[in-house]
Amino acid sequence: MKPQNKYSFFLILVFTLLLSFDGLTQSKEDPFTAKKAIYLELGGSSGVYGFNYGTIFHQKGKLKLNASAGFSLLIRETSNSSTFWLPAIPFELTALYGKSNHHLEIGFGVLPYLDAGSSFDSETLELKDKVVFDTAIPLRIGYRYQKPEGGFFFRIGYTPFFNAPVGSREEWTFMPIFGGISFGKSF
Repeated sequence: MKPQNKYSFFLILVFTLLLSFDGLTQSKEDPFTAKKAIYLELGGSSGVYGFNYGTIFHQKGKLKLNASAGFSLLIRETSNSSTFWLPAIPFELTALYGKSNHHLEIGFGVLPYLDAGSSFDSETLELKDKVVFDTAIPLRIGYRYQKPEGGFFFRIGYTPFFNAPVGSREEWTFMPIFGGISFGKSF
């Protein structure tokens, strides 16, 4: 099969699957009136912890699309006993699939953050502290509990990370064992 035919076949297959999902959502769902949420995330796409704000920006049937942003501040000590307060700002896009309160949540994000470390100065033969910009790409698959009319918000998920080759890192790395849990309120 020629490469053009493979791409055409793939596009037709994806288009057909999207149409079939639309056909499955024929039953009327109550639209989400509580599209916004504030929550504390432990682990997850925030790294260690994060205070987040999210909003559902699109909904059709059982499918909802959500965007969120947050803030985290971590303390890091270097080998020179210097202490740094380092910010991290997680951004995430997720798709929610489900009816009423219970949803499958799948998505990805970007986690830019500052990291501290030490480097050896060959001229003075000393360790010097440095702060570098770094970034990670978290993935997410999990469960989300959110009522259409608002109230208690909960989610739990598997969130592996890809660390991008920026800062002090020279190649991509993968952290497969990571998860997170979130509690908050939707309104």
